[in-house]
Amino acid sequence: MSEPGFWRDTEQRLRGNRLVVASAIILLVIAVAAVLGPWLSPHPYDELDWGALASGPTLQNAHWLGTDRLGRDLLVRTLYGTRASLLIGLLSSSVSLLIGVTWGAIAGYTGGRIDSAMMRFVDILYSLPYIFFVIILTVVFGRNIFLLFIAIGAVGWLTMARIVRGQTLSLKRREFVEAAQALGVPSRRIITRHIVPNVAGAVIVYATLLIPQMILFESFLSFLGLGVQEPLASLGSLIAEGAAEMESAPWMLLVPATVLVLLLACLNFIGEGLRDALDPRRHA
Repeated sequence: MSEPGFWRDTEQRLRGNRLVVASAIILLVIAVAAVLGPWLSPHPYDELDWGALASGPTLQNAHWLGTDRLGRDLLVRTLYGTRASLLIGLLSSSVSLLIGVTWGAIAGYTGGRIDSAMMRFVDILYSLPYIFFVIILTVVFGRNIFLLFIAIGAVGWLTMARIVRGQTLSLKRREFVEAAQALGVPSRRIITRHIVPNVAGAVIVYATLLIPQMILFESFLSFLGLGVQEPLASLGSLIAEGAAEMESAPWMLLVPATVLVLLLACLNFIGEGLRDALDPRRHA
């Protein structure tokens, strides 16, 4: 799985998938716009325009996508919201991957009672509602954007742990792992040098599918008022504000909702494309 030829073939398959290429381009455009767009706009994200309260899309005063009920430019706030959602999605996914890969690799390689105890702990966490866990953390430690991505990531690693454990159980019976054990290589080095690199394919695929899950989860929390707080914004909080004004100001809902749908669709298409490209049996 880690041979250079395999990854070259995978890259060629991805480049040949037009849907993946188009999704990557759209995702890149959205990300660049989210980073650079607010710097180019004449309106700060928290500026109040009392002469354009809940104004529809217009060229007047450069409010191209309209304003919200407080007169704040919707384009700038959507770009800031996209930046926040992407940041939380990426950082939360990183936390989930770090915990999940470590936990699953150790459990699968160690086996026996340690494996059983570690996976029973995962099963217990699976039985707990994620939303209550995040609510408890936000109540105890306060509403903080950094705590938010840690809290989301801390409950998103369970599936990754199971995936990595299953791959590890298969890999530890392979000849190269048995040879390393016979040579007296420490378990930690076997896990880091032989096990983890060979589960990279499954980890990469799941990561591309995990990021949209984290973004959607954050958007749901922000929609409930438990996520990003004013004057900052995320796509979820903007959608919540737009839903309250959808009858009189539908653009407040349509703009952030469209961006969120595009983000999730592109990430899922890329994830599906990676899954197909990394599975040689689909191209046999």
